[in-house]
Parts: sequence; C-alpha cells; structure tokens
Amino acid sequence: MNQSRYHNREHALTRTIRRLTHARQQGLRASQQFSRWRLGVFLTGAVSILSLYQHAWFHTGNGLLVLFLTGFLTISGFHQRLKSQLSRLNDWLDFKHSQLARLRLDWANIPEGTHRAPAHHPYAWDLDLTGSHSLLTLLDTTFSTNGRAQLEQWLFDTQDPTAHGLEWRKRQTLTKELTPLVRLRDRCWLATRLISTDPLDGTRIASLVQHAIGIPALSWIIPMSFLLTGLTLSLGAWTLIGQRPNWWMIPLGLYAGLYFMLSSSISPLFGRVLTLHQELEKLVSVMGILERTNLNPCPTIRDVCTPLLTTADRPSRHLARLSRICQGLSVKAHPLIHLGLNLFLPWDLWLVSQLDRTLTQLRHHLPQWLESIGHFDAASALARFAYLNPHYSWPSLEIPDNPQQSPGLTAHHLGHPLIAQDRRVTNSVDLRGEGHLILITGSNMSGKSTFLRTIGLNICLAQAGGPVCAESLSWTWLRLYCCIRVTDALDEGLSYFYAEVKRLKCILDAAQEAHSYPVLFLIDEIYRGTNNRERLAGSHAFIQALEASRGLGLLSTHDLELASLAEANNHIRNAHFQETVREGLLHFDYRLRPGPCPTTNALRIMAQEGLPVPDEFRQ
Repeated sequence: MNQSRYHNREHALTRTIRRLTHARQQGLRASQQFSRWRLGVFLTGAVSILSLYQHAWFHTGNGLLVLFLTGFLTISGFHQRLKSQLSRLNDWLDFKHSQLARLRLDWANIPEGTHRAPAHHPYAWDLDLTGSHSLLTLLDTTFSTNGRAQLEQWLFDTQDPTAHGLEWRKRQTLTKELTPLVRLRDRCWLATRLISTDPLDGTRIASLVQHAIGIPALSWIIPMSFLLTGLTLSLGAWTLIGQRPNWWMIPLGLYAGLYFMLSSSISPLFGRVLTLHQELEKLVSVMGILERTNLNPCPTIRDVCTPLLTTADRPSRHLARLSRICQGLSVKAHPLIHLGLNLFLPWDLWLVSQLDRTLTQLRHHLPQWLESIGHFDAASALARFAYLNPHYSWPSLEIPDNPQQSPGLTAHHLGHPLIAQDRRVTNSVDLRGEGHLILITGSNMSGKSTFLRTIGLNICLAQAGGPVCAESLSWTWLRLYCCIRVTDALDEGLSYFYAEVKRLKCILDAAQEAHSYPVLFLIDEIYRGTNNRERLAGSHAFIQALEASRGLGLLSTHDLELASLAEANNHIRNAHFQETVREGLLHFDYRLRPGPCPTTNALRIMAQEGLPVPDEFRQ
C-alpha cells in the first residue's frame, strides 16, 4: 500500500485546518469590530438626537434619527451575515477536525457512534462493527437517518449482493464516483448541519406524508369558512360606519362553531408539523445542491439520484411548498398572532387544505426520494472513507462462470482498518474451495484473533461497496459467520460454553444450506469453555462436519494436536503466529507463517507476572 498518499492526505487536511483556523480568528476580530461600531453608532446617535430634541430642533432630530437608524441597521445586517459565516466556518472546522481524527484513528476526537447491531447477529459483535472504537463509528459521516440505516444494512447483511435496493457493482461504482467529489459530499453534510446538529430524519417526514389528514368534506368547508369570515368583516364594517345592528356576530358565531368543531381533527397535526419544519428545510437544502450540480460525468450518481432530478416539476419545489405550509401552521406557537389570523381569516383551515393537497401529490414520490437520499448518503460515507485512505484498494468481486470454480478469497498485504497506520502489520491469505480450512495455532497475544477480525472487517467493507485495507483483494460473494467474541447470557440463562455451542451450531447450519452463497466462517479458540479431552474430540468432529459443508474459513486453537489433521487431509492447512524472546521479554511480529506453531508462551507470561511456574520456565 502506498504510504506517501496517506501522508499527503494528512498534510492536506492539516493545511486546510490551519487555513480555516486563521480565517476564523480574522472573523472573530471583525465581529468584535462590528460590535464596537454598533455601540458607537447607538451612543453617538442617542446623544446627538436627544441634544437636538432638547433644543426643539425636532425636524433635524427626526432626520438624524432616520440617518443613525439606517446606519445602525446596515451595520447590524453586515454583522449578522458575518455571524452566519462564522457559524458555517465553525461547523466546517469541526468537520475537518473529525476527518483528520478519522484518518489518524484518533478515537478521542471521533464523534461517538449510536449504532446498535441486531440481536444475535452472526458477526457484528465479533468484528467490532458497533461500539465506541468500531467500524461504523469510523465510517459514519452520514447526514441523514436514511443514509445511516442504509450504511448499517450494507455492513450487517452479507446474504445477497443484490439486497437493499442497489446491487453490489452499482454500490461500488457509486462510491468510486463520489470519492473525488469532496465539495459535493461536504456541501450536502454542511447544508443539514447549518440548520440543526441532528441528522435529517426522513422517518418523520414519511410518517406525516403517509397519514391522511382525516377531515371529511374539506373541499366545501374551506369556501364556507371564507364566506363566513368575509361576511363577518363586511357586516362589522357596516355596523361601525352606519351604526347598524351587530349582524356580524351571526357569521362570526357560525365560523367559530365550525372551527371548534374541526379543532379536534386539526390539533394532532400541529405537533407533527412543528417537528417537521426543520427536517423539510434540510431535505430541501440537500435536494437543491443535487439539482444544481452537473452530474452528467457521473452516470451512476445521476442514475441513483434520478428521482430527485426531474426537470419538469422538481422535487425541491414540492418540498419547499410543504415547508412553507408547515411554517404557516407553526404560527400556533404564538397564541396572540394565531388568534388574530384565525379571527379574520380561516388561516388554519386553509393551510390544512393546502397541506392535504400537497401530501396527496407527494405520497407516491417521497419514499423514492428518501430512498435515493439514503443510497447517496451511505455511499458518500464510504466515499469519504476511501478519500481519507487513498492507500486502500478497491476489491474485485469474482463471478464464477461454472460450479467447478472455487469460491473464496485472495488478499495481499491485508491490514486491520481499526489499527493505526504506524502500528498496523499486514499479512497475505489465500483461501479457496468449499470445505477448505486454515487452522491457525500460535502463542497467546501473537495476533490470531486480530487476524481473524482483519479478514472479517475487510470482507464487510468489500461487500458493502467500499475500499479495503489491502494491497489487493479478490473474492467470491460469501456469507459471513463468526465465533470470536462469546459471552455468557445471564438474561437467557446461557453459560459461556452453551452460548459458544449455539454460535457454532448456527455456523454449521448456515454452511450446510444448499441453495445459498458459501459461508466464510471465522472461529477463535474453538470449545475453549470445556476440558481438554472433550474439546479435542469435539473439535475433530466439528472440523470434519465443516469439511463436508459449503463453508470455508479459518479456525484458531491452542490445541496443537489439531495440527496433525492437515497431514492426511488436503482441505486443511496449518498456519501460525509466534513470538521471540529477547532479554527475557516476549516480542511479537504478528506475521503469519505456514505450518503449525513451534513455540508456546503461556508459562513465560505467568512467570513474568509473578505467578508460580516450574523453574525451567523462569528464564
């Protein structure tokens, strides 16, 4: 992998942060200057105008008042624009800092993730897909809940390359096209962030659109309401001017009765509308950016965003209209204004009718728009990950032309994407054929579990459509199953050993399915929860069952006796990690070597920590 490209990206981000920091400092100084000018204009104007009024120069004082007020408002306007730019700059600077932290794997400065894996997931917990120092925490730079959910689906589901709306090749091509489009990706993220720090919540918008207004005969209620309010105003003016009887009270009473009769149907809308306005503003901002961007050189992006780019009647116009309606309905948050408007106009009823009409138009299209936004957003997150790691490679998916072709994977210089660049050690692996297995032995802390996770995480990235931490990776589609991190489940009444047995049974059942893609299994320290004799016997039987299945994978163990299985079986290969002892201390190089492990270190580690061991192991 090209390390210089990694350092170039790091230096470019550092320079950008330095430039943005300098611009912010200049902006803060300018803002302080504007504050002083505003105070100076206010005090000077107040003293001058009061002095003129005291000398009875009222016309001159009024003229000076207009002059100073114009100057004060002009300065305030420029100051407000500067504050908006500073807010944008602060968000931009925070984003660039988080990008640099993601590039360096500086977990303390990467925003905490909120992802949750589905219950009993076959590999998410084992591979650190979720949690504080996880792959999703590193990847998730989405601006919408739809994009976040789509990104999770691409990583959590390895069952089928055509799942979740975009088949795999289109996903990877979309991510590739988005990788160099830094400005487009970042503008979409910033557009939503300037409105609110919360992500764009498409679920809220969809829930309003999918639920009908539920007011019967709305088509004749609106004209009737306008007629009654018009009569109220006309008769009120007639009473006021001509000293006539108070006939205006009759249409007003009818209108009030009609309004309060419908208020129980209207009131539930306000809560939904108040929370919806911000989300619509975000969606309109993102759609506006996509509509203004020339996507002709990027056919896959344009294809995915086709529902958003209709030229005849642009989606952003419909959503902008819906946003204005929601803003008008949100006047209820101001009771006096709300009462005044509805007293002279059927304000709520008219806006509800407009809302009903707009929702009817959007009901069919909005789910498609939100799906497109989700695909674009999830691919943008993967593209940003690819941009920050230019030394990563794009994996190649093999499509077997005939059943005799061997499924599996071949990777050169494969590294763990959650280990920092300066500490990462890469290894190569070649695993082909159903029923084939690599048996990994090695000392404690030598890197067996990390290597299993390295393979699993890169397969997840590859099958999601992203780049991989490798010089090259070629593979056929594989369903991923792991048994690496097993814990007891007290709430389910499961001991550690029984929980492990259930996980292994799940792997074996999946590997024996005839009508699906082959299984890639990653198993760490098989049957570690039982005694040596039963562990060895159970491991022999389990490995034999895997040989006869449609699975292939890697299995690590401390039982060196299992290494003998490779002697009489060409489906099994041995590989190992080992340590060296220098000056009485253990040293690990984390390099994968062929063959069974020739050394052990458990007693040496016990001796180093001061536990009693035989004398010959104290050296």
